[in-house]
Amino acid sequence: MKLLIVDDSKAMRMIVRKTLRQAGYGSAEVTEATNGQEALSLLQSAPVDLVLSDWNMPEMSGIELLTKLATDGPQVKFGFVTSEGTAEMRERARQQGALFLIAKPFTVESFQEALKPVLG
Repeated sequence: MKLLIVDDSKAMRMIVRKTLRQAGYGSAEVTEATNGQEALSLLQSAPVDLVLSDWNMPEMSGIELLTKLATDGPQVKFGFVTSEGTAEMRERARQQGALFLIAKPFTVESFQEALKPVLG
């Protein structure tokens, strides 16, 4: 299984990686990107099973990345791990095709609940 973590904060990428291990996904191959533009480039050359993206990032936000993937591909499962957890943002993410939105601060259990239906 291949996962892509997209977040402009190195510390947050490390926390997400650690939480994935604790949630039972330690055997996954994890790649990281610092913004949506970098993630898009990576996805063009190396497909993944799931993107875990922050919402607010420089150069290309998570929602812009999701919209771009929906229109131009490649097709990939997508979820948010972000501090933006309002009902409006959750709805916008869902409408654009996101499978889940995990709000910070998160728990191992919130990762398990969101990822189990997506990754099995």
